[in-house]
Amino acid sequence: MARNHYDDAQVATLERAITYASEVHAGQVRKSGEPYITHPLHVTASLIEWGMDIDTILAGILHDTVEDTSATLEHIEHLFGHDVAFLVDGVTKVSKARAGMRDLGSYLPGTKDNLTKLLIAVGQDVRVIIIKLADRLHNMQTLQYKSAEKQKKIARETIEVFAPLADRLNMGRVRVQLEELSFRYLMPAEFEHTKQLMDSRLKQSERKLRSVKREVDAHLSDEHIPHQIDGRVKSIYSLYKKMKRVPNIDDIYDLMALRIIVDDVATCYLVLGELQSLYTPMFERIKDYIANPKPNGYQSLHTTVITKSGQPVEFQIRTHEMHDYAERGLAASFHYNEQKLSDAYKKGTIGELPADLHWIRDLQNAAALVNEGRDFDESSLRVDLFGDRIFVYSPKGDIYDLPQGAYPLDYAYRVHSDLAARASGFKVNGKMVPFSQQLSHGDVVEILTSRSARPKPDWTQYVMTTHAKLKLRAQLRRGGFLGQITNAAAIIQRKARERITKKHSRR
Repeated sequence: MARNHYDDAQVATLERAITYASEVHAGQVRKSGEPYITHPLHVTASLIEWGMDIDTILAGILHDTVEDTSATLEHIEHLFGHDVAFLVDGVTKVSKARAGMRDLGSYLPGTKDNLTKLLIAVGQDVRVIIIKLADRLHNMQTLQYKSAEKQKKIARETIEVFAPLADRLNMGRVRVQLEELSFRYLMPAEFEHTKQLMDSRLKQSERKLRSVKREVDAHLSDEHIPHQIDGRVKSIYSLYKKMKRVPNIDDIYDLMALRIIVDDVATCYLVLGELQSLYTPMFERIKDYIANPKPNGYQSLHTTVITKSGQPVEFQIRTHEMHDYAERGLAASFHYNEQKLSDAYKKGTIGELPADLHWIRDLQNAAALVNEGRDFDESSLRVDLFGDRIFVYSPKGDIYDLPQGAYPLDYAYRVHSDLAARASGFKVNGKMVPFSQQLSHGDVVEILTSRSARPKPDWTQYVMTTHAKLKLRAQLRRGGFLGQITNAAAIIQRKARERITKKHSRR
């Protein structure tokens, strides 16, 4: 499989790494009774399938060697280079910190908070997270060999932390796999009930859907529109969540969908028009995620139509690149932009990443603070990682990714911290708004500047992203305002204590 993705020299290095890992893991077995080496081999196979770069592949096969064998980081660096050793070290830190949590008895309480901190600590290179996702996926696939108690603990951690991380990286296939496996262990009765419901509806719908597929395929071919068409079935966990809002499964139109993949964006809209000429469109169910991508970067056109037999059918229309990104997310970015990403990591910045992945820069900034032994606002970063996202636009049409609830100043600091420092006001969708105005998905934000404008202490109320808070604090410190804030806080606290003292003395 590797030979289809990497050159001869890279494959030879991978073979060396497999030999080395097999030797140091010799004699070790998993709970299933299989040789331990089968685990890193499965992790590596997933990373290859996701299209990761060769350093990540090598780190995948070696990811447990330092923690579980006599191998040292220095020896791995000598054999396979600094970058591979750096990734192995990052994965090892994740494992050790999680083991420490278990020893302290805090494996479940606050797990999300603890693991967020943990992922921040290794956030200098997001590939560490991707290796952990591959590692977690195989562990979930072999979870049946653990005790019932551990199954539930690991499944809960997976659905609360690792599945949202996969979603945040737009790794759709991985998110679905992790959610399905977790759901099966956490709520087995609900899993079986939902699966039976789905199976009963699929049997009724599949024959009709095949007929629609043939009809659309023939029509697009007659119109000389190059395309691929296939079907997708809603995941069991997604159906379970949707039925919380729509209890009647017959009212769920996207249980099965047909996916049409074309060469370019213009053809996406052309196909949409063809479908609406063939069938009766449900206009309220047309969703343009190409013009307005989902917060994690997902792009596609969605439309639901009523076929000639009266059956509602959802179609998803996208380009090949959109489809690849919807399936593999950040891993696809590594495939398309490997050199750009490598250069960004070497420079210590990821400003060149697509807009929907700028949150990784915040992860890096927080990681730098952790490594320096300094504090950071963990609560705001948790929102950045796990909260809902919005896209806002510059007047020129550039897209910026922000957490839901962000302010215009968060946008300004995302654009450039020097520009934000000169902000005198903001226009949102052409209208003046106060600094306290929270932004919404799709807003067009214009920054008004003045040479005399300077960052003010009260701006701290109107920023929520880690990146903006760090930049603003640095600017206030340089301007001598931070001491004023601290002094003001001390005065307020002193006066509060005086009021409390007087109140008690009256009693």
